[in-house]
Amino acid sequence: MQQNMLWKIGLIVAVVAAAVFYIYPPKDRIALGLDLRGGSHIVMQVVTQSALKYEIDLDQSRVGQALKDKGLVYGAITPTADSQALEISGTDPAKRGDVRKVLNDYMGQWKIDDLGSGSWKVSMTPQIRQAIETNAVDTTLTTLRTRIDGLGVREAVIQKQGMAGDRILIQLPGVEDPERAKDVIQKPAILEWKTVTYPAGVSDYASWAPPAGDQSATLALFGGSLPPNTELFPENTPVQGGGTVTRWWPLARVSTVVGPDLKKARRVQGQFGDAQVSFQLSPDAGKRFEVATTENVGKRMAIVLGGVEDKVVISAPMIKSKIRDSGVIEGSFDIQSAEDMALKLNSGAVPADVNIIEERTVGPSLGRDSIKSGLLAGAIGFFSVMIFMVVYYRLSGVNAVVALGLNVILVLGAMGYFGASLTLPGIAGLILTVGMAVDSNVLIFERIREELHLGKTVRSAVDQGFARAFATIVDTHVTTLVSAFFLFSYGTGAVKGFAVTLTVGLLISMFTAVFVSRVLFDLVLGQGRKVESLSI
Repeated sequence: MQQNMLWKIGLIVAVVAAAVFYIYPPKDRIALGLDLRGGSHIVMQVVTQSALKYEIDLDQSRVGQALKDKGLVYGAITPTADSQALEISGTDPAKRGDVRKVLNDYMGQWKIDDLGSGSWKVSMTPQIRQAIETNAVDTTLTTLRTRIDGLGVREAVIQKQGMAGDRILIQLPGVEDPERAKDVIQKPAILEWKTVTYPAGVSDYASWAPPAGDQSATLALFGGSLPPNTELFPENTPVQGGGTVTRWWPLARVSTVVGPDLKKARRVQGQFGDAQVSFQLSPDAGKRFEVATTENVGKRMAIVLGGVEDKVVISAPMIKSKIRDSGVIEGSFDIQSAEDMALKLNSGAVPADVNIIEERTVGPSLGRDSIKSGLLAGAIGFFSVMIFMVVYYRLSGVNAVVALGLNVILVLGAMGYFGASLTLPGIAGLILTVGMAVDSNVLIFERIREELHLGKTVRSAVDQGFARAFATIVDTHVTTLVSAFFLFSYGTGAVKGFAVTLTVGLLISMFTAVFVSRVLFDLVLGQGRKVESLSI
């Protein structure tokens, strides 16, 4: 019997020691949620229509490069106005079989129509459109999570929200620069290299640049309309004395390099100490880039960066020699903006535009007030319960108080172990857990009292009290756990925090109210010693 008590005491000591280990020091072990630590709460909506344009732009470049690689000449590849089809013109009718093979290889699941005379139309099917829109939200969610992890935000919440499934909830506890965080997570950062379409009569390719002004200034160089397979992209250039001027570059629709071709990017220091972003391409993209730069030695190629709808030229350098699979992006970067650019490029492109539809910022002072109020409420609740138990159940109430104290320590230890965030609703869940734990003690103590009133011995009354109250305790805990499960499954971040704390607290209260309290009673009653009365 003595040996049986030793392992029970040893188990309790080991569990409490482990909990203390995962709690101390609290500042490092217990992560605070948004409402306690301060930070940003953002709800974003994915514009699924823009995902179709992103996909059609990618396929435009893929098909164009594939046709070029096979030596198949084409006049233009143009997306339709609704971004659900590609129109290809100017291919050699004698090589229609080769063109169809390329289209089947790259867009075999799309609807491919041979319009004759070297023209083709490749259209999305309804199934492909739905898959693109659904995948856009999932990919955006994954990309945003990667970017936020790169910012070093601890315990960030990134999850879908709403019945439509096109909204994303982002909570960033402890963020000191919300504007920087919004810029990093909202900007798509699609990197593309495009060749420049020069107007007729230009001989000095290296120094040519479009005139400053609106689009009409560039269009005038081409007689009022652009050549096939060409579109305009703006470049905003700072001028001396402040402000910027805009130039509209005529660039090929089909990109030589596009977002998914990028392998990695990082911030580097330029020759004069300026911040730059170096990039490395995938092997396949490197081969294409080598061919393109070889063909354009002495000419300009433009680096285009942006989202689905807001692409801009950040520079249009002259190609001095062939480049294979790496290069450097120069621009008006400082160290932080270069780091952010590399982070966005490494995380991948967001395949759709995202709009911020709700934004809240919780200041750190408000968080401190919440912690103070939450701890005060918890302390008042705990000491009120403690006083009641001691007054009403006398020395047996001390047993309950010890179990309650251990319950709080073990819940915080479990949160530290699993890395869960403590939120204001979480504190409420912790307080409710104390109530549930003491409720179990009340059930046991009242049952012991009934057994004593029936004339049972103290030892027998304690045995029967724990045994007969156990089923009721399990029943109350299971019903509450079911409620917590549904709160966690369908609730938002704050409700989830309450549900997690409540669930952990309920499971631990079973251990403290039933196991720990019983061990404490056994220690008081002793082993084989006759006890005539019990203070309860």
